[in-house]
Amino acid sequence: MRQSSAQANYEFSIVVPVYNRPDEVDELLDSLTAQTRGGFEVIIVEDGSERDCRAVVDKYAGRLDVKYFMKKNSGPGMSRNYGAERAQGEYLIVLDSDVVLPPGYLQAVAGELRREPADAFGGPDCAHPAFTDTQKAISYAMTSFFTTGGIRGGKKKLDKFYPRSFNMGVRRDVYLRLGGFSRMRFGEDIDFSIRIFKAGCRCRLFPGAWVWHKRRTDFRKFFRQVYNSGIARINLYKKYPESLKLVHLLPMVFAVGVLALVLTSAAGRLLMHYDDTDRWYWLCAGPWLPILAYCLLILADSSLRNRSLKIGSLSVAASFVQLMGYGFGFIEAWWKRCVRGRDEFQAFEKTFYK
Repeated sequence: MRQSSAQANYEFSIVVPVYNRPDEVDELLDSLTAQTRGGFEVIIVEDGSERDCRAVVDKYAGRLDVKYFMKKNSGPGMSRNYGAERAQGEYLIVLDSDVVLPPGYLQAVAGELRREPADAFGGPDCAHPAFTDTQKAISYAMTSFFTTGGIRGGKKKLDKFYPRSFNMGVRRDVYLRLGGFSRMRFGEDIDFSIRIFKAGCRCRLFPGAWVWHKRRTDFRKFFRQVYNSGIARINLYKKYPESLKLVHLLPMVFAVGVLALVLTSAAGRLLMHYDDTDRWYWLCAGPWLPILAYCLLILADSSLRNRSLKIGSLSVAASFVQLMGYGFGFIEAWWKRCVRGRDEFQAFEKTFYK
């Protein structure tokens, strides 16, 4: 594997933590070989994987300035810090292993930095045409204004932009000064973004520096991911009370509202059964109208955006998984941490990194 010299001068160091995903690393590295500008190194940090990607990285030794490190499992945040300590670039770009970069990604980042300097930055994500229909539906749910996409850094965001670790850049001196990512179980990327803002640093969205993000491959894994995101929001609230905004409560309100509507409809059905009259018909049917209206909204919007009725239908399911999963995680974390007073690790003892 080609090693860069100590005197090498990079503008960017791309840091990627990896756990049991050699195929994804192959796709990411291949996309880096197609970048329209150079001046970067790649640092792959293997986080105690059982299926390592060393052989994959070795394939690119003559095409990329890439370094490979293996360490014990400690989670993605600590692995990013491990890579940052060994980086040489002026800017660190943190990517997840399940992203693929378009050829102009680094050119877009460099152009934005020339136009207006920033201490930290991030970009949006979208689905690649080759993704499965389920992945495209999940991508829609994570980026649409009609779910929580509006608070994830889009142009129509409802909250200020906080870079996420799947596509995040920061000046290396700022990263090291702030200590990088914390040991939080979930939400460590938002925690880092909050600390960047608190340090008085400038953080910007780079709309042109987007990535293709595979995300989860099925709804079960997606539910677990967003459930953990709901947990993270309460963990962040306990650490930074001012970070909790009204928009962060929307998935919880949605989840409670849907359950209330379903239970109301069930009560109406029972009353119709025992009363043997139709006067309870609207109590049974009425609660489903707002749910149906939301389903039709998602179906129409996603079908038009993806030009596929099938993806539109899957997007309805993905949107409910996202909002309900996040909402339930939020409620459980609120109960354990705010009501019962447990700390972060007592409340959530299971290791989710493995």
